Amino acid sequence: MWIVAMFDLPTESKKDKERYRLFRKALLEDGFHMMQYSVYARFCATEEVCRIHKRRVRDSVPEYGEVRILTFTDKQFGMIETYVGRSRMCPEKPPDQLLLF
Repeated sequence: MWIVAMFDLPTESKKDKERYRLFRKALLEDGFHMMQYSVYARFCATEEVCRIHKRRVRDSVPEYGEVRILTFTDKQFGMIETYVGRSRMCPEKPPDQLLLF
């Protein structure tokens, strides 16, 4: 599963910028990576892990602004078409799974 967090937060005042920075930092510390400005994604091995990370995003949502959380299966996420200019880019690959014996 993949979680995608999209957000539009105000950055007009110094306090707004601080809230934006703290929210972005919380996403990065929780393993999200930036897909594009204000769109961050994270791979989760199971639905249970996905629920945990969705809750963490919800817990760090600032008082003002808008945050949307989407979940996709790995197959659905792999069907995203990404273009940089007119060149199509390959989709992100999930991280390799750790095998413990």
